[in-house]
Amino acid sequence: MAKIHPGIPSSSSSSSCSTERETYTIWMKSLVLNSNGYTVYDSNGEVVFRIDNYDSKRRSEVYLMDLRGNIVCTILRKKILRFGLWDCYNDKDSCRPWFGVGKTFGFCKNNSVYDVLVGINEGQSTSGSNHRMEGSDHRLEFKIIDGEGRVTAEVKRKRSSSGVVLGEDVLCVTIEPHVDRIFVMALVAIHGLICGKM
Repeated sequence: MAKIHPGIPSSSSSSSCSTERETYTIWMKSLVLNSNGYTVYDSNGEVVFRIDNYDSKRRSEVYLMDLRGNIVCTILRKKILRFGLWDCYNDKDSCRPWFGVGKTFGFCKNNSVYDVLVGINEGQSTSGSNHRMEGSDHRLEFKIIDGEGRVTAEVKRKRSSSGVVLGEDVLCVTIEPHVDRIFVMALVAIHGLICGKM
């Protein structure tokens, strides 16, 4: 099951950022039987990323992989809370975190906000910036907002071409130009862990 609909393979799958707005479909299921995770499809129906979490009781370490199974980033839940709840390490530097995600302190009616501190690891395209994840601890839909208040990515339930809303485990991710899609997919995974869906 490598495609969800036919099309020409995407040439952008090797690049981490695009100069155009991109749309992905995420199925909150692993391609591996009896494991948790998610599968990411590009607009041509090609699998571009996946997470296969074989041990549902051990959600403290999750690996985001490309189609071939190469790890592109590692998500670790912290045992001692300093900035927050999770650190994400990219494949280029596994010693220093790329970014961290933590709970924003304060009260938000019906919503939960998480701070995303990027630039822990030097040299990233989002280096030195702060983002927010705004959504709900109970639903998979959320927005990623940069330090200037712009929505850089949005996750919603997917609609069919006829407008029918699909199941809660089928999502549509819209990523704005020049935003690192690995960064976004890692945040989708972290939000899935927050919601207990992975």
